[in-house]
Amino acid sequence: MFVATGNVRRNRVLASLAADDFALLQQYLQPTGLKVRQCVEVVNREIDAVYFPYTGIISMIVHSNNRQHQSEVGLIGHEGMTGLPVVLGTERAYCCGCVQVEGDGVCVPAHSLRKLMQASSSLRLSLLRYVHAFVMQTIHTALANARGKVEQRLARWLLMAHDRLPGDDLRLTHEFLALMLGVRRAGVTIALHQLQSAGQITITRGAIVIVDRLGLEQSAGGFYGVPERELEHLLELRAP
Repeated sequence: MFVATGNVRRNRVLASLAADDFALLQQYLQPTGLKVRQCVEVVNREIDAVYFPYTGIISMIVHSNNRQHQSEVGLIGHEGMTGLPVVLGTERAYCCGCVQVEGDGVCVPAHSLRKLMQASSSLRLSLLRYVHAFVMQTIHTALANARGKVEQRLARWLLMAHDRLPGDDLRLTHEFLALMLGVRRAGVTIALHQLQSAGQITITRGAIVIVDRLGLEQSAGGFYGVPERELEHLLELRAP
């Protein structure tokens, strides 16, 4: 059995666990790299492992029944974890979990996590709190997609990526952003130039630099902030 070493609490879900629960889980954690386009979950397939990223971004993507349409419904970085169906007591993934920005982290076999949650109700409760926070994120993604303008949705996405990546330089292409937002590349390009004209970002070759975060939050038009505040609140809680 591998025992993870180093500062494994670089992941905020792991850092939020009570000492006893973290000790239970730690002995099963294994270091892992996260490569771009790596699928950590495949829709309708049994989940083998649950990932706790330290760095990078994993997109949760849902596809239509005929596979002709797709949409990102949430982001997971150092604040979160994959394998939410496992925490909820099911086995199969309902989304595709795809690494969009490379990074690293730790993972635990899904069957081991199930046994640990059966042994510790406080561990399961702590993980369920993150599930709640992620559901909040997906709800507000649906709201932004339904009611937000492209510029507002783009500002929200950039803020969410900025929350999960070090520094102010986001290595993201127009094509990638268009795919994540489910809009045409031309629409993303126009929205990026609007944000740049407002002095909130600068656009360089292959990167977007956050210059004025507060201004970017205003450009998000109220679609950013509620899930983020809920996450901060929940990660501060400790199971009794």
